Amino acid sequence: MDNIGSRIKDIGPQPQTFDIQRATKENTNYRSVAWSGRYLQVTLMSIPVGGDIGLEVHPETDQFLRLDSGSGRVQMGEAKNKLTFEKHVSDGWCVLVPAGTWHNITNMGTKPMQVYAIYAPAHHKPDKVQATAAAAESDKADKPATWSVQPKQAPDEHG
Repeated sequence: MDNIGSRIKDIGPQPQTFDIQRATKENTNYRSVAWSGRYLQVTLMSIPVGGDIGLEVHPETDQFLRLDSGSGRVQMGEAKNKLTFEKHVSDGWCVLVPAGTWHNITNMGTKPMQVYAIYAPAHHKPDKVQATAAAAESDKADKPATWSVQPKQAPDEHG
C-alpha cells in the first residue's frame, strides 16, 4: 500500500511502512492516527500558530514526540502547576516524556507546528482523525482498540 501523498490509513497491527517525515508535514489535522499496534501507536499532529498540544499526563506511558516543521516551547514537570522543565524546540528536535510527567508543547512560531508522536501503549481509536483540538477534546468515541494491550492502573489526566 502506498500512502505517500495522501492521509495515512491506519491498518491496525499489520506490517506498515510510510514516509513519516512527509506524512507529518502534509498532515493538516490536529491529530491523525497513522498506525496502531498492540503495544504502540503513531499519531501525526498539526498545531496551529499560538496553539498547543494540551497540558496532560500519562501515568503509565512514556512518549516520544518529534518536530518535523515549526518551533515551540516544551514545558514539563511533576505537577500541572509545577512545570520546572522548559526548552525551545524546532524542526528536527525530539521531546522525550517520561511516564507520570505533566507536559505541553506550545507553537511559538509563525506557521503550523508539525509533530509526530509515539505512544506505548496506544491512546486513540485506530485511524481516528480529529481536525481540531476542540474536536479531540469533545470526542467521546476516541478509545484504543480492544485488541491493544492497556495498563490496568491510572487513566490519563488533562490540565
